[in-house]
Amino acid sequence: MSLRFRLIAVLLTARMVTLSSPASAGSSDAPDQPQHALVVHEWGTFTSIAGPDGKAIEWLPLNGPSDLPCFVNRFAFNLKGTLPGTVRMETPVLYFYGPAGTAVDVNVRFQRGVVTEWFPPAAVTPSPQAVSTASLFRPDFASGIRWKGLTLQETAHESFPREEGSSHYYAARRTDASSLQSGTVREKFLFYRGIGGFQPPITASIASNGQIIVKSTNGEALGDVVLFDNHRGAITYQVRSGLNDQAMLDLPSVKAEFSAPLSELEQILVAHGLYPKEAKAMVETWRDSWFEEGTRLFYIAPRSAIDAILPLDVNPVPAEVVRVFVGRIEILAESRTREVENALRNRDWVTLGLYGRFLEPMAKQILADQTSAGRTKMESSLKKIVDSSIASARTCK
Repeated sequence: MSLRFRLIAVLLTARMVTLSSPASAGSSDAPDQPQHALVVHEWGTFTSIAGPDGKAIEWLPLNGPSDLPCFVNRFAFNLKGTLPGTVRMETPVLYFYGPAGTAVDVNVRFQRGVVTEWFPPAAVTPSPQAVSTASLFRPDFASGIRWKGLTLQETAHESFPREEGSSHYYAARRTDASSLQSGTVREKFLFYRGIGGFQPPITASIASNGQIIVKSTNGEALGDVVLFDNHRGAITYQVRSGLNDQAMLDLPSVKAEFSAPLSELEQILVAHGLYPKEAKAMVETWRDSWFEEGTRLFYIAPRSAIDAILPLDVNPVPAEVVRVFVGRIEILAESRTREVENALRNRDWVTLGLYGRFLEPMAKQILADQTSAGRTKMESSLKKIVDSSIASARTCK
């Protein structure tokens, strides 16, 4: 079946699901549970960069400006822009559905990772002084975040912290979840972020024929994936469902241009357990970042991997817990390697600026293959743009 017909089939399926779903027709995302039951839903992302063998390489996830409001809590590391990791755990949010007045305690452990940002205020361990550049790569290292004495509130007449200007942080509030009272702070969800030193459950590498080899590291099925490419605004993608533990994918021809796969991703998220408004909130939160310049693979992390990396404990025990994490793997295709290499050599700041926080790890792979004579000038270009990015990072007083 051609790519065009596959995409038409996906969109028709999504349309049929939308028309047949009461939640999509305008009713609320109320949980299908007894009124006294507590229901917890969570979404988040694992962002990594694939090396030549498909495994996640080390990079600097904090190297770049923050996209969070200043009321969000964060650790003040003495390692600004230099804390290395293999995975950026981005914006997990926990939603709660239950009777107003319900008291809830929440504890999350991050194995081989450190929590770096969170809201509402919480108890986070260890302290930033205890985290070194080698911490995340120790098998016994873990951090934790605990919210105690939360109270579920009615969703009407909500008033949440907000700053002037836009932020994609606020999109996550557009659901029917209960509000949460934490001390004097009210929020729609629990939010946390972090950096990990583990390997993601999926690898993506480039075969000699240019195909993308996608593999599960633990033998579980890959399930639903989206292979995406944006080159100077020309967007192409391929949606595959029901994949086994390994697959070979081709990027669609650049001649067939499409808009970003927003509806497809929303339908995939709903199929994995999120309510429609939660799925929409997640896509709205990340649409600017997910579909920026670059080649990447999106996948749904297996629930077993999420629970192993981020053990979650909620008291009282919920009647239902849904956890959906989208994995994002940046892939350095040959065409992009050449483009970045030429830009480094010619000090093409416009092209280099397109790759943002992913430029530094991409450039390091390129520099490793250069002769000493060519490497010096390219390293100078890289340092200049990285230093500029760090200097422009937003600071909160």
